[in-house]
Amino acid sequence: MNDLLKKCALLFGFILVSVTSFAQDNAPVEMAGGLYQSGKIYVVITVICIIFVGIVAYLILLDRKISKLEKEIKNK
Repeated sequence: MNDLLKKCALLFGFILVSVTSFAQDNAPVEMAGGLYQSGKIYVVITVICIIFVGIVAYLILLDRKISKLEKEIKNK
């Protein structure tokens, strides 16, 4: 489990670095401006967050199942 936390922290760090590198461009984005003005940007961010949380939860469950199978194979 500790190894999983290290991997998640490393992934979060890489995502944070990539986001900050894209933030260097100050050119306005028309679509984002339109979404922000109409208030729909919050819906887009919410959907992206839900998808991300779903993927992370799926990967955690998959890791647990694989670990369980590895333990069963090791005990035989």
